[in-house]
Amino acid sequence: MVFPYRDIVSKALVVVITSLWLLSLSTEAAAPEYLYHICGSNTTIYSPNSTFKSNLNLLLSNLSSNNTPNNLFYNTTAGSGPPGAAYGLFLCRGDVTINVCHDCVLNASQEIIQRCPKEKVAYIWYDQCMLRYDNRSFFGTMDESPKVYMWNEQNITEPDRFAQLLGDTMDKLANRASSDRSLNDQYVNRFATEDVNFTRLQRLYSLVQCTPDLSATDCNRCLRVAIGDLPNCCNGKKGGRVLQPSCNIRYETYPFYEIKATAPSPSPTPPPAPPLPISLTNPRGKGKLSSEIIIAIVVPVGLSVVLFAIGFCLLSRKPRRKYNVVEEEN
Repeated sequence: MVFPYRDIVSKALVVVITSLWLLSLSTEAAAPEYLYHICGSNTTIYSPNSTFKSNLNLLLSNLSSNNTPNNLFYNTTAGSGPPGAAYGLFLCRGDVTINVCHDCVLNASQEIIQRCPKEKVAYIWYDQCMLRYDNRSFFGTMDESPKVYMWNEQNITEPDRFAQLLGDTMDKLANRASSDRSLNDQYVNRFATEDVNFTRLQRLYSLVQCTPDLSATDCNRCLRVAIGDLPNCCNGKKGGRVLQPSCNIRYETYPFYEIKATAPSPSPTPPPAPPLPISLTNPRGKGKLSSEIIIAIVVPVGLSVVLFAIGFCLLSRKPRRKYNVVEEEN
């Protein structure tokens, strides 16, 4: 016997699943958020037909196609040595997915050549990644300049107590990020986050990260330099960043990185209830009523799931805050 409500249930489930899939694609495909860029000085200029230009094109192509599931960081060289060789790397934020990393690096490799069309040295920062290139080898070298300061325009309440909490948290994160924890077969993971209570209704979220090619000592030193700049750029502000070529730090009073929830310990499993008898017959004269009941249950539930997913995605999108940006004067 054919039950008409089965088709209704199937169609409702298809609508719900399709809606959730489209929502996941829309949130995943969000464009990388550009922060800042710096081009080298006029003493590092290349000509359009130079060897460096050819090597730079090859370098950017290699960078944008070499972020694998094991690599949120990658460095490489194009060319056999100076003066025509190009050296470059990218670093993705330690909590982003490989798809987000790939999109950010691809965008950065295209954007940096537009913003710095003739300089042999360039840096570009996004919220999700950074990319740089040079005409000299800098791999494994700690570079603390050039640097960029960014701060939230809003002031924090109780600035002295907040500064103490921020300093203690950053100190802890610097030690954690500079410890030797394996990232892959070649590098260690130099990324750490922490969220702590500031008030009953407000939390402090902090992040630090170094390029994984740095030694533990150089990573710690780079982060300490950046942390030491916070009182000068961001004192009393609700959020701030210091961007450097070899490391970066950030803090906010809202979550801006992926927070991994800790699963609670499982409770004892209750004994299973005896199964209810299942009838495969359709009582005469009640088919229409059963279909209406199924529709009344499935459709509202399906719509509720879709609306909940839409609301969750909208709330989880990180709002753009007003930020002031200053590049350090060398």
